[in-house]
Amino acid sequence: MKFGFVTCVQLGLSCIEKIIEIGGTLELLITLNDDRAINKSGRIYLDAIAKKTNIHLLKINHINEDIAKKTIRDYNIDWLFIIGWSQIADRELLNIPNKGCIGIHPTLLPKGRGRAAIPWAIIKDLDKTGVTMFKLDEGVDTGDIIDQIEIPLKKDETATELYEKVNKAHIDLIAQVYPNLLKNNIVLKKQDENQATYWEGRTPQDGLLKEEMSIVDAERLVRATTRPYPGAFILNGKEKIIFWKAHIHSKDISLISNPYIKLKDGVLVADEWESISVE
Repeated sequence: MKFGFVTCVQLGLSCIEKIIEIGGTLELLITLNDDRAINKSGRIYLDAIAKKTNIHLLKINHINEDIAKKTIRDYNIDWLFIIGWSQIADRELLNIPNKGCIGIHPTLLPKGRGRAAIPWAIIKDLDKTGVTMFKLDEGVDTGDIIDQIEIPLKKDETATELYEKVNKAHIDLIAQVYPNLLKNNIVLKKQDENQATYWEGRTPQDGLLKEEMSIVDAERLVRATTRPYPGAFILNGKEKIIFWKAHIHSKDISLISNPYIKLKDGVLVADEWESISVE
């Protein structure tokens, strides 16, 4: 069984390292050209691991390029992992690997299809999330499920903590499923469309803290968008103040020396913050 791997982020690199650690093999690595997506959260480069393991590395601008398709064919790939990759593979590419393409999505599919899974799980105040390995099809996170791992969420969960949990769950899921893929011993499960939900993508501007927000929603937004994400913030003239960590303040605001925002039902005070000049 021949495997290939497409990624440009830490979650994918962690999976590659786990496959190698458990004695697995990869025939091909595909990633973005060095000048692409340099500001993407978790962006990594595969040169070092490709050199260390002597795995062929292909760098591209888009997954559907002819060179990507040709290389996958040339290496006669059976299963192609596409993990931590925002570009949508077209039908032709999905049909090139002999067995198919595999993705991992950081929610318990069919819930939470779409983007920004870690921030949304916190913003929506979920009590659990997870990661799902599935066979890719032409839809967005709609393919048949191979396996899942649940992740319980604390009431004060931060994006930093959840990112690490999701990273570990990716690794655990790869270790759990890879041997079964190798032996061609997997059972595909159709997603229940009646349970499906879709989460929209988010931009850095969605982190703006607004006075009309409730104190609960604002505090949750801070936790959901903290590192490795762009952060929740307030604007003060030409100054952007990012709240990396904050608490709900219940005392006299005249005693506050840290940056804060007055909301419709309380005050949120920054515990850790960063000030950036804006035009």
